[in-house]
Amino acid sequence: MKPTRIAQLVDVLKKRIPNMNACSDATAHADAVITAVSTDSRTVKPGDCFFAIEGDNFDGHDFLDQAVEKGARCVITQKSFQSQKAAVLRVDDTIRALGDLGRWYRRQIPAKVIAVTGSAGKTTTRQLVFGALKERFKCHQSPKSFNNNIGLPLTILAAEPEHEFLIVEIGSNAPGEISYLTQIAQPDIALVTNIYPAHLAGFGCIENIVKEKASIGEGLAPKAVLLINGDFKELVDHCRDLGVSYATFGKSPNCDIAGSDFVSHGMSGQLSVEGKTVDVPLAGSASLENTLAAWAVCKYAGLSVDDFARAVKTCAAVDMRLEISKVGPLTVINDCYNANPASMKNAVDCLIQIARAGPGRAVFICGQMAELGEKSQHHHDRLGRLIASAGVDVLLTAGPFARTTAHAAQEKADGEFECFEFDDTNGLCNNLVDIIRRGDIILIKGSRSARLEKAVEKLQELFS
Repeated sequence: MKPTRIAQLVDVLKKRIPNMNACSDATAHADAVITAVSTDSRTVKPGDCFFAIEGDNFDGHDFLDQAVEKGARCVITQKSFQSQKAAVLRVDDTIRALGDLGRWYRRQIPAKVIAVTGSAGKTTTRQLVFGALKERFKCHQSPKSFNNNIGLPLTILAAEPEHEFLIVEIGSNAPGEISYLTQIAQPDIALVTNIYPAHLAGFGCIENIVKEKASIGEGLAPKAVLLINGDFKELVDHCRDLGVSYATFGKSPNCDIAGSDFVSHGMSGQLSVEGKTVDVPLAGSASLENTLAAWAVCKYAGLSVDDFARAVKTCAAVDMRLEISKVGPLTVINDCYNANPASMKNAVDCLIQIARAGPGRAVFICGQMAELGEKSQHHHDRLGRLIASAGVDVLLTAGPFARTTAHAAQEKADGEFECFEFDDTNGLCNNLVDIIRRGDIILIKGSRSARLEKAVEKLQELFS
């Protein structure tokens, strides 16, 4: 973050200040300068501005003293707090204040902003874009999937004046969230990767998901470009009906930016764009589609296809997204970060492709797909049938809807098929020693709430 006077901070956030007495401490420090923004007291450095955020597990207000002792020059709070060492600014909503500051700061930096949204593939696409553009430009992105009303402003506020591109993710669990976030980011290039059933508990139906993802176009900077996946008719029709300007990418030759010759080898793959073969060192067919999306962005950012193809060759898998590793005699595909019906299908296809190349069993350690609302039973039943018909040899299910998935798989399975149900991830982990064999190829996938990284850790303990 470029140095910012506390007086400027007060001016930006004044509409959030209940009364001017709330910033009396701040006026005494008006000429002091902040150099970074933090919401985690453990990482506060001298010169930071600390925003006290009240979350589900922690309340930042409980750590105000700690933040000041570590050198915070200013604290933003919703509750009464006094300090002789730091400016104190009391606002009506610290999360909204953080967003206001992020929106203001975005206009202070010269970087072009690239924003990525969609039902799946956001993080991998963002990482591919960053990996390609950083070879020629000074770029900044979030270290993790900071795609909500806290993470997005923090990502923007961490950008420096010398950055030429700022690549952000925009996520959503309910209607209206993307519209709010895109008006903070004000992207120069906005991308919708795809549309699939996800977070149905918040959206209710696929039509609402289409509307939500397309709303990224509501905050575009002047002369910005909106890129949408032309293979999703509902998305194209919706954008056309809105009358917004857009360009399409996809597998269809009718798309403005078309990819062809998609070939997945399980652990890697390739596709052709602009007559150039692009080798992709990432697992799963969805990684090829994400690569095409990344190329669409990079093309509009001014990168040549040769530079793009060269950069993609060196890209690595994102943590817990089809991340393949050897654990002693096992091959483990760690896809624990999240799950929805589309990403589950892609992961199962990847498992089977890899298993076919060797003698090991295809083993699926499966957690629930969260936030599917009233469609949860239906989608977990379909998942079980998909697992069996794909040719998985061993299925281990845990948590909510484990029985639904397991029973559907058993009904569909032909020949030898082993299936194990567990109440939770801990129970599953405690039984791995009796189920897993040397040489197994193991896919581990479920929604974040399943915490299936515990299974990865248990396999490392047992077989490393």
